[in-house]
Formats: sequence, structure tokens, C-alpha cells
Amino acid sequence: MDLTQKQWVKHALTHPIEGFEDMRWKKSGSMKIAMLIIVLLFFALIANSRLYGFQFGMTYDKTFNVIPYIVRSFVLFGAWVTGNWAVCTLLDGEGTARNICIYSAYSLIPYIAQLFINTALSHILIRDEIIFIQSISVIGTGWTVMLLFSAIRSVHQYSFGKTCFAILLTIAAMFVMLFLLVLFMSLVQQVWIFISTIYTEISYRVRA
Repeated sequence: MDLTQKQWVKHALTHPIEGFEDMRWKKSGSMKIAMLIIVLLFFALIANSRLYGFQFGMTYDKTFNVIPYIVRSFVLFGAWVTGNWAVCTLLDGEGTARNICIYSAYSLIPYIAQLFINTALSHILIRDEIIFIQSISVIGTGWTVMLLFSAIRSVHQYSFGKTCFAILLTIAAMFVMLFLLVLFMSLVQQVWIFISTIYTEISYRVRA
């Protein structure tokens, strides 16, 4: 198969069983496209949260904080890639961090698409037609889960059971990394407050 990078994305999405397997043997996949997908995930989460139709639960807070969306997109994805690479290195996985990143990003396309579609439909449909939004959400999320499972299985050449085990360990590793990140940020904040307090005290005594 001699496909362009865009055609490989379509092939992976429409052939979840052998799509990633073909990509692996052809050593295909674009890091630029993968990063673009994560950026689209970031904007899709913002759109789904801030631009959703009021009849389906509009956000009424006037303040906007971009940090939660960065965490839910870039940070969680980075934790997934790092955790899976670390876990599968111990489990004799064959995938590289680059391939894990690319294949995982490609798998997120149905989920991102359903976020944008449901955001648009929330301004068209009425509340009694919420079943259509729920159906699209289930299909998009389920499709992504299936693609992600197939991606991890193909990139590491695991069996079905070992793939499930690797994914569970990856999720556990993500929790550990996020917990350590929170502790680190808390420590940095405490150090900054300490330094700021000392600086303020010294400045006050010098002026006095």
C-alpha cells in the first residue's frame, strides 16, 4: 500500500483491526498530524464546554480558565504516551514513544469529531431530541476506545489479554504521574510563597 499521510489516517479510522498493523509494517504516521489532532482536541473541549446549547446545559460562569482544558488535552495525552511507553518497555513492547503518540492521536479523531458535532447539534435540536446527541457521543467514544485498543495492540504486538493488562497499567501509571505532578506544583508554590515572603520582609526592613 502506497498511501499519503492523510490517506493513512483514513485507513486507520476505517480499518480498526488491520489499519494500525498496516501502518506499523509500512512505518507510516505523521507526528505533525498527531500534534494537530491534539490541538483540535483542545479546541473541541473548549467548544463543547463553552459553546454548548443552553437547552442542553449551558455553562453560566462568566470566568474562563484555560488550565483545565490544557490538562484534559495536552497533559493527559502526554501522561498516556509516557505511561504506556514506560509500562510497555517493562512488558517487552515493541512500540516507540513516537509511534505510541501518533497511533494514540489518530485514535482520538472520532471522539474529537463527536464533540464538534454535538456542539453544533445542541443549537439545532430540541431537548426532546437529545437521544441523537447521546447516540453520537456513544458511537464516537466507543469508536475511539476500539481504535485505541487496536493501536496499542498493534504497536506493541501484544495478545488481547496482554493489551488489556498494559492499558490498565498505563492508566495506573497516569494516576501516579498526575499525583506526583500535583505534589511538585504544590511544592513549587510553597517555595515561591516562601521566597516572596522573605523578599517582602527584607524590602520592608531596608526601607525602614
